[in-house]
Amino acid sequence: MSQSGVPPVPPPLPRPAIPAPNATNANPAVPPVRPAVPAPPAVAARVPQPPTNAAPVAPPPPARPPIRPGPPPNVANVPTAQVIQRSSNQPTLAQIVRDAFDQGCSDIHAGVGEQVRFRNRGLMVIQEQYPIPDVATFNSWLSEIMNEKQLQQFRDTQEFDGATQYDFARCRINVFESLKGSAMVLRLIPLKILTIDQLNLPEVFRELCYTHKGLILVTGPTGSGKSTTLAAMVDFINSEMPKHVISIEDPIEFVHQSRKALIKQREVGIHTQKFDNALKASLREDPDIILIGEMRDKETVNTALKAAQTGHLVFGTLHTNSAVKTIDRILNLYEPDQQAPMRIQVAESLVAVIAQALVRTTDGKRAAIHEIMINTDAIRDYIKRGEVDEIENIIPRCTYEGMCTMNQSLYKLYEDGRITEETAVENSPKPNEMAQMLRGRV
Repeated sequence: MSQSGVPPVPPPLPRPAIPAPNATNANPAVPPVRPAVPAPPAVAARVPQPPTNAAPVAPPPPARPPIRPGPPPNVANVPTAQVIQRSSNQPTLAQIVRDAFDQGCSDIHAGVGEQVRFRNRGLMVIQEQYPIPDVATFNSWLSEIMNEKQLQQFRDTQEFDGATQYDFARCRINVFESLKGSAMVLRLIPLKILTIDQLNLPEVFRELCYTHKGLILVTGPTGSGKSTTLAAMVDFINSEMPKHVISIEDPIEFVHQSRKALIKQREVGIHTQKFDNALKASLREDPDIILIGEMRDKETVNTALKAAQTGHLVFGTLHTNSAVKTIDRILNLYEPDQQAPMRIQVAESLVAVIAQALVRTTDGKRAAIHEIMINTDAIRDYIKRGEVDEIENIIPRCTYEGMCTMNQSLYKLYEDGRITEETAVENSPKPNEMAQMLRGRV
């Protein structure tokens, strides 16, 4: 104790050392002070090296040489922009069609690597004045008659059906692929419709046009003049009767202008998507007459029979060679247990069957021959009983009804001096009978 009685103040204790701040005890608000790090000496730029465990980098591929165009492809793979250029020495398709029309030909056959041919009155005639078309030329011909949508349809399906029209004629088109390449067939259809008189058709054709309801079938092979005959009958109706006519075709062939009758023509693929839909819809369009381009299947036959039974006159075509075969063809579309009721429907609906073919005449033209069956009471009974074969014996004995057989039609042309004996026998479905008729034995 000091003299003043106040105890002395002890000396200050030494302060503990404060550790350097680190990640666990550093104040986040105050960044730690780091000693200055001297900059490394400048070094030359180095190419980065891949890590030792990485796969080596492949060098870039060499530049490809430019692709040179090869031979022209078929139209199935060619865009529209390329389907416009033909070889310099080739004609246009319009020129070919004009030549065929001027010569009175019915069909034009053209294809890649094949000589152009015309069908002149039933005979195929090579047209050597045209060079053989190559792919570029054929594609240019397609571009004349088909638009981009139609060309794409052909590329997708390798087939195309359609029609086109020139100032002088209309053409039905079929384009297809073959072993040698693309090909086409054009059927020439005159713009002027020949009348019943100009075609020298029997008077019964005019009488059938006055029928109010029922089914009239015109049959025959392809190229037998079925469309021409039907067009003449519709043209007669158009000039004589105030009727409403609806046609459903694939494609439209003869074009009719409404005169006394109102005619509406519909083409499958353009004016309707499906044939059956248009046929069913036509029953709700107040028609008097329905023209069916082709009775293709059971559904079409059912609708045609329904229309005939509900007060409409129905014209249709089939690819058969005789009246009896036509009835058999319709009935054979159905199962055996369905044929009995169908025989009754056919017997009650059918008005007439006209089987047709074309023969060459002595003047170098062609004339139509017919087998005409009118559905009389006797024939109706035979159909109902299923005795269709007996109809062949009735037809030649009922000429007063307007009926006739192919042989009778051929014999009339022979008597008129329009065909020779050889032509009559060659085109007869019963050549032995035809020969006996020519000798006066029948």
